Amino acid sequence: MLTWGATGVGSHPGEDHLEALRVVFGEVPGLPYLPELPARGVGADLVGRTAALLVDLPVEVQPSGWRIAGRPGRDHQRALDHLRRDLDGLEEVGHDYAGPLKLQVCGPWTLAGAIELRHGDKVLSDPGAVRDMIASLAQGVADHCAEVRRRLPGVTGIVLQLDEPGLPGVLAGTVPTASGFGRLAAVEEWRVEESLRSFTDPVVHCCAPSTPFALLRRAGVRAVSVDAALIRRRDEDAVGELVEAGIGLLLGVVPGRDARLPDVGVVAEPALELWRRLGFAPERLAGQVVLTPSCGLAGASPAYAKAALAACRRAADVLRDDPGSE
Repeated sequence: MLTWGATGVGSHPGEDHLEALRVVFGEVPGLPYLPELPARGVGADLVGRTAALLVDLPVEVQPSGWRIAGRPGRDHQRALDHLRRDLDGLEEVGHDYAGPLKLQVCGPWTLAGAIELRHGDKVLSDPGAVRDMIASLAQGVADHCAEVRRRLPGVTGIVLQLDEPGLPGVLAGTVPTASGFGRLAAVEEWRVEESLRSFTDPVVHCCAPSTPFALLRRAGVRAVSVDAALIRRRDEDAVGELVEAGIGLLLGVVPGRDARLPDVGVVAEPALELWRRLGFAPERLAGQVVLTPSCGLAGASPAYAKAALAACRRAADVLRDDPGSE
């Protein structure tokens, strides 16, 4: 059962990590998280930030993007510096916090499709290199979670979110090669399922169409995070099986970029309507559905980012207090 109510996906606008943390802890106290600020540049982006966690697998930036390096260099150090600064801020803002905390990292398959080997194609092209990266990431994430627990002893549990926007393309065989002239072979579903079991009870976030709900259910993830607008009618049987298995849903219900935010009832409506179509009892809704923005907030204004999280929190109160509302 999930009792978080509302949370964010992960990224925030601007470069002030302390202010972003204050917004997060103030607006979504049920499940605050360590925000990412990609506007700070190299090493603060999704791939670089996660690559800083890899154990014995340093990376560097080339004109084509991130690449495995022979030894740690300034790009790797810059990513580490951003992360350490964020952890210092987390300790400052959340020093007296007690409750669950969410951490986001790039998932292994999106990471393997984004980072290049030292002298070749993307990591995704080499099954052995993918296995090494998954093992390195799993160890690095475990170390990262342990450090957060040490810095914030009041945290009652870490909710690990794996960001996998590239996963549908990995499964469909549409990820481009490093040259851009070809496509990498599709990865078998069983390999993805196996890899996800390397991480402890993760939430998997996918903001792309064709989220593989059945695969994620078989992998036994804790929850699936999706934009509610991307759930098609033909997905609903798979979503229903996911819910029936006790897996949570983090539903994106407000835009990730500046927009006019509607009344709280309208914000809650996508979750209420989906639940009615799935045919589950209204009293189960608040225990399995958490409301979020549709994706990260990096492209929004700071004022909108705060308002969007507040709107999700207020709409979550509707799910809890009036789940049968029309």
